[in-house]
Amino acid sequence: MKHIDKVLLATKELTLEMAGPGQRPRAGYFIASVGVETVGFEPAVALEGKVEVYLQTVLSAQQTALKKTLKRSVERYPSQSRPEWLMNKSMQRPTDPAQIAILVAGIQTVVDVEKAMERIANGDAHAMPSFQDRQINDLKDLIKMTQQDLSKADRQRVMCMITLDAHTRDVITKLIREKAEFPTAFQWQSQLKQQYRDDDVSGGGVSDISICDARFDYGFEYLGNGPRLVVTPLTDRIYVTATQALWLKMGCAPAGPAGTGKTESTKDLSSALGKCCYVFNCSPEYDYQSLGNIFKGLASSGSWGCFDEFNRLVPEVLSVCTVQFKAVCDGNKQFDPDDPKTWLVKVEGDQVKLDPTCGAFITMNPGYLGRSALPEGLKALFRPMTVMVPDLVLICENLLMAEGYVDASILASKFYGLYALLRELLSKCEHYDWGLRAVKSVLVVAGGLKRNQPDLAEDILLMRALRDFNIPKIVAADEVIFRGLLNDLFPGLNPETIVDQKLSEAVDRACEDAGLWPDGSFNRKCVQLQELLDIRHCVFIMGPAGAGKTTVWKMLQNAQAILEPTAKIKAVDLNPKVVPTEDLYGHISMATREWKDGLLSIIMRDLGNIPDTKMKWIVLDGDLDANWIESMNSVMDDNKMLTLASNERIPLKAHMRMIFEIRDLKYATPATVSRAGILYISVDTGYQWRAIIASWVGTRDDGMYSDEAKENISKFFEEYVPEALNFLKKNVKGVVPLEEVTVVVTLLRML
Repeated sequence: MKHIDKVLLATKELTLEMAGPGQRPRAGYFIASVGVETVGFEPAVALEGKVEVYLQTVLSAQQTALKKTLKRSVERYPSQSRPEWLMNKSMQRPTDPAQIAILVAGIQTVVDVEKAMERIANGDAHAMPSFQDRQINDLKDLIKMTQQDLSKADRQRVMCMITLDAHTRDVITKLIREKAEFPTAFQWQSQLKQQYRDDDVSGGGVSDISICDARFDYGFEYLGNGPRLVVTPLTDRIYVTATQALWLKMGCAPAGPAGTGKTESTKDLSSALGKCCYVFNCSPEYDYQSLGNIFKGLASSGSWGCFDEFNRLVPEVLSVCTVQFKAVCDGNKQFDPDDPKTWLVKVEGDQVKLDPTCGAFITMNPGYLGRSALPEGLKALFRPMTVMVPDLVLICENLLMAEGYVDASILASKFYGLYALLRELLSKCEHYDWGLRAVKSVLVVAGGLKRNQPDLAEDILLMRALRDFNIPKIVAADEVIFRGLLNDLFPGLNPETIVDQKLSEAVDRACEDAGLWPDGSFNRKCVQLQELLDIRHCVFIMGPAGAGKTTVWKMLQNAQAILEPTAKIKAVDLNPKVVPTEDLYGHISMATREWKDGLLSIIMRDLGNIPDTKMKWIVLDGDLDANWIESMNSVMDDNKMLTLASNERIPLKAHMRMIFEIRDLKYATPATVSRAGILYISVDTGYQWRAIIASWVGTRDDGMYSDEAKENISKFFEEYVPEALNFLKKNVKGVVPLEEVTVVVTLLRML
């Protein structure tokens, strides 16, 4: 079932079993494309009829399987301890899919809180504090579980549960602090509340979700076993605003600076409501018919659409979009389940059967280059919402707890303190980012260190993660300040830097094989690049011309081939500046409406279609500008999806990475800078030209140059070249600006 993931968002493939001779196969299980999980159909689904018929049957069977699992899980919950219930397995697989476990935990929390409120009404003043104590003990049990040796799938389940339990703890604390003791109190009404009821049709259970006066049915779209967002008070307010917009049959328009969680909050709300959310990275190549097709799909499937950077669309398209989305909104308002005449809506001349649970969200970064102003008619269809600075301390604390840190609260305060000081005290380099995405990456590193060395003190582990992750992007002039601040926050601690010794030796061998000098600083940059690629799927290698950006990734590629000859990395490089943006991503011919593929879309699709899981790199070697890099935003963030104007969606798979070789970030927006890991290669120390001289001396013919002669030549170079370069820098202005490396290479060619 090769194309199943294009139809079902979180399903990678179906496990087929033969029914008998001459019969069509049956689908026994579905396998997640988000995280690691396998869920069984109840019963196995016969793939009869045309493809569009049996795929609809598969979708309905997935929802039925989830409903039946929900009923069993709710019934099982009271009879087991919470960790046992969460980790319960049958046939080596978890009994409950991850999303059902999260839903049941939410249902149970609502039941427990409202029971505590009932006891308060009956005169038990300590009902809520005693429930809080029990809930905190549950949270501590989960944190202890993360310190054990868990499989990747189980660890993800526990981390999601910790994230949601931490939010429950904060909600209960707020209810106690503000003396909200009745179910009608706004502090409780403004939370997403899941309630369970039996479903006679499927033989399973369903869930109703309420928040303020809005009511929704849980969608039971299969979501896989992926991470969930840390819910802060800001997120709660976003949920209230967004759900009110949906309840009023409107769209919702979160706007705000880069990295504040606009798209991720939308996706997490869709997960909480069991809905499928498609993210579209809007680009000027989209025309009104492409958007019309998207709205038809959302309206008929009941999915949500999140249009990222919506104001990048051209004004002509935005005007027509007003009419298209208004047709969907009007259809939702008039929808009557008992009147079949209201089930149809007309979009772009086509009648579509409407699912009234569909929704549209548009996210915008106001004030960036190449943005259009939205027409007033379109603004009226979307409820505006401003998303500002997220609560980094709370997010750090929750993520540290999810990674198994016990002293999460103290360490989160130190973490935030460091990043706040770095933002103020370091130089204002364009590539510095101290925002939410950078925080999350450091915490992933810290979690890996905690699992590798569980007995080491937690402050040492966090300090090591902060130091080793940030050093690669910090310029030499700022390094003293950075280390000083780190020592002030973690006094007396200076853990050894962990270096992958095997990789380091392989880099040296790769350099020698290529006739290059194995310089220590260069070797360190190669190892740092690998560390970045392990945790970020997009990396900027940044530095001036001649810094050795290309050589770094090529030597790392060769080093990995030395370590694992059977799993060589395939790298495809491309200069994005040699073609117009439309030829890079593809465009629709206005005359014929034919789709013409772009260079990058072909490369990404072809690499993704290679059946093996060996590492693959797409290297984009060319300076950034706001035109081509903005269309990469949905690839560079957690969506990992290239969305084209033809409505094709090409995923960046788990074994694929994107490497950008760039000189600077002068024309990049903060939205772009925050999405990538950065390896900064400085030329201040001059190790590049010293290594070139060393490799030139080393490759001289032994017949002509004795060892003594080579040694003398090296001494002369070391004596005269630095002073000569210093003189040129201070006293000479060239017709064409030259890097030091170029001057030295020219000198060597003359010799």
